[in-house]
Amino acid sequence: MDSIQQKAGKVLMHTYNSIPISLASGNGCYVKDSEGKEYLDFLAGIAVNSLGHNHPGFNNAVQNQLNKIIHYYNLFLNEQQIELADKLVSNSHFDKAFFCNSGTESVEAALKLARKIGKKQKNGAWKIIAMNKSFHGRTTGSLSLTGQMKYQESFLPLLPGATFANFNDFTDLEKKVDAETCAIIIEPVQGEGGIYPANQEYLEKVRELCTKENIVLIFDEVQCGMGRTGLLFAHEHFNVYPDVICLAKGLGGGLPIGAILSTEAFNLFEPGDHAATFGGNPLVCAGANAVLTELVDNNLLEHIQEVAVYLKEQLNNLKNKYNIIKEVRGLGLMLGIELTIPAVEIVTKCRENGLLLATAGSSVVRFFPPLIVTEEDIDKAVSILNSVLRE
Repeated sequence: MDSIQQKAGKVLMHTYNSIPISLASGNGCYVKDSEGKEYLDFLAGIAVNSLGHNHPGFNNAVQNQLNKIIHYYNLFLNEQQIELADKLVSNSHFDKAFFCNSGTESVEAALKLARKIGKKQKNGAWKIIAMNKSFHGRTTGSLSLTGQMKYQESFLPLLPGATFANFNDFTDLEKKVDAETCAIIIEPVQGEGGIYPANQEYLEKVRELCTKENIVLIFDEVQCGMGRTGLLFAHEHFNVYPDVICLAKGLGGGLPIGAILSTEAFNLFEPGDHAATFGGNPLVCAGANAVLTELVDNNLLEHIQEVAVYLKEQLNNLKNKYNIIKEVRGLGLMLGIELTIPAVEIVTKCRENGLLLATAGSSVVRFFPPLIVTEEDIDKAVSILNSVLRE
């Protein structure tokens, strides 16, 4: 392992404080490192490996496509991409899809679409309001909408026209809106900001405001979408529907894909406006179609709802035992526990004991198990966490 670390330090740019573990294989909710140690995976690549590891339906779909054709340019029709778009719009209130390669790219596409809508339909409106503590990506455009200065400060000045309002504070948001506002972007559940769900009344008021003022309402569901909360889209919990949605992470089940969906009224992209060379290629769409099949056709959503209740109950039991846990919050299998001590201490100790977790900010431990997780897996994870907290 030391030699791998040394080589990584020699040839890779230092963009991550890498954990000195090389994961070599996985099956279900478990992974093994290159030295054979097994870990229970309650991180899932940060909500990416939605079907866990080595899922037979997913693997077969990708392998079958791999043996046919992997990539060709989007000027040609792509049956896997068309099937995926059809599955997404058929199971939502949206009408059109555009595919790219990541969550960041999906936000960039939504940003461009919103700017065009503002130019064409709202007298050149160009400003976008995002939320404090939000996270929308690391490219210049998406970083401009990320409401956390720690990510921005080394790269200022960023894209002009971004304004930030306090999450779940409609009065503050309303004050930031003006005639040049073309879009508002919100995570229905803030992920990197600390696992904070939106308030029902807040989202309802935002929707009403956007409709009244001809503002594009964008929901970033890169982390909270695709079944993570127990419904296909997180906004379905609130019965509040955006004009544009950003998707990625769990959509590809481990393969790199992003998407935006829009209603017909906001479908203003034309040839030449936007593109992604690798976006929605046959291979990644085959994987995404397998994910959608499990979620929609094979009752995985119902399973998520059941085990999510169980996981939250077990975490609340720990909260009742240990006063260092301030709160358990989130939706579905997107849960966090806020601590009175640095979260990284707990995450590190859990990893040493065979449980993979991650932080969300300095004081929150987040739980993003694969969507196929069982109560038995949850019992084991909670047992490890309990032993760490007891120490």
